[in-house]
Amino acid sequence: MAAADERVTFPGAVPPERVSTVDSAGLRIAVHEWGAPEAPPIVLFHGGFDFSRTFDVFAPLLAGDGWRVVAWDARGHGDSEHAALYSWDADVRDALAVLEAVSDEAVVVLGHSKGGGVAMQLADALPHRVRALINFDGLPSKQPVPDVADHDRTRLLASELEGWLDHRRRAADAVRRAGTLDDLATRRGAMNPRLSPEWLRYLASVGGRRDADGWRWKLDPSMRFGGFGPWRPEWSMLRMRSLGMPFLGVLGRIPEPMGWGTRPADVVPYLPDGARFEVYDDSGHFLHIEHPERTAALVREFLEARL
Repeated sequence: MAAADERVTFPGAVPPERVSTVDSAGLRIAVHEWGAPEAPPIVLFHGGFDFSRTFDVFAPLLAGDGWRVVAWDARGHGDSEHAALYSWDADVRDALAVLEAVSDEAVVVLGHSKGGGVAMQLADALPHRVRALINFDGLPSKQPVPDVADHDRTRLLASELEGWLDHRRRAADAVRRAGTLDDLATRRGAMNPRLSPEWLRYLASVGGRRDADGWRWKLDPSMRFGGFGPWRPEWSMLRMRSLGMPFLGVLGRIPEPMGWGTRPADVVPYLPDGARFEVYDDSGHFLHIEHPERTAALVREFLEARL
């Protein structure tokens, strides 16, 4: 087990310069920042079962380009407070609380994976709050995409709520399994097979906590993919076509467990007018971790051209 005073490092990883919390209807949301407080803000949304410190290499690169980079932990993730219930709509409300705490004006929003889907839902609902939208492999798709009638939507909501509440009761006293820091890194490696052992160990050190009996992930043990609905991740793609702000979408082509399996041909029909769409043939789902410098340069080029 790592010594209590051991500080795990990784080349290029920079801890946040400022840490704070935002109140979202009584729930504490953790916020991490890099860059000058007076710089124009760009707000980062992490993916599901993830946390904002996964941006520790990528975020400082954006800060070096003159941005105030604000990354927040979704409820039940990272250092944010655990909640009784979880849903995409709750994540959107939490995101808005963060945006309102950051600026009264429209801001640039960047989301990875589930965070990209949540960001598109936010931009669709409140376009005046989003100056530009960047989506990193958060473009879930199934062909064909089904619609759901209102009466079926109500039925699905009832059944999914019932299922979630049953799960929540079963998981009320659950505690994540403890282990060494290397154990956590190994578990994470099963989901991120393309990441190096050194990077996995760093992620474990900032995404986990050291208790008396060992290390365990901070993630709420009652968390499960999705949330009560009815909601299908691919529905977020349907919102994309009507977005009016500058849009950049980036897709990683190499399949891995945490990815959506989306193909470029699935995305193109839904792109907004004037959107930029890039495909990384040499990257998996976590493209901002695999290629932080290249991806930061792409964001820089896009924002300089569009803003």
